[in-house]
Amino acid sequence: MRYMLLVHHDEEAFMKLSEETRQRMLDESIELTHQLHANGQYLSASPLQPTSTAAIVRVREGKPTVTDGPFVETKEQLAGYFLINAKDLNEAILIANRVPGARIGTVEVRPLRIITGLPNE
Repeated sequence: MRYMLLVHHDEEAFMKLSEETRQRMLDESIELTHQLHANGQYLSASPLQPTSTAAIVRVREGKPTVTDGPFVETKEQLAGYFLINAKDLNEAILIANRVPGARIGTVEVRPLRIITGLPNE
């Protein structure tokens, strides 16, 4: 089954970490992707650019609105993701425990819905 591991943390707190610490966390994440790949569990992963580079799109009554974003009342922002294969939720949680971002924030583990009709499905 496919699972999305959504990594959330406080961007400002993350940027206050030393460059060495941030690089070490990135290196650990890359190593984790290689381990997952070797086990046939890796599908995709990437950190995200800061929220200051994002845009929010809403369509209401057929009218699109685009704003800088995201503007949400939360201390943690979506920082990146891992898309993995795992036999069940427990295995996905064990993998989430290994995500470096879990040490400074949270990792949300969500099973993907399988639907037909998508490209490459």
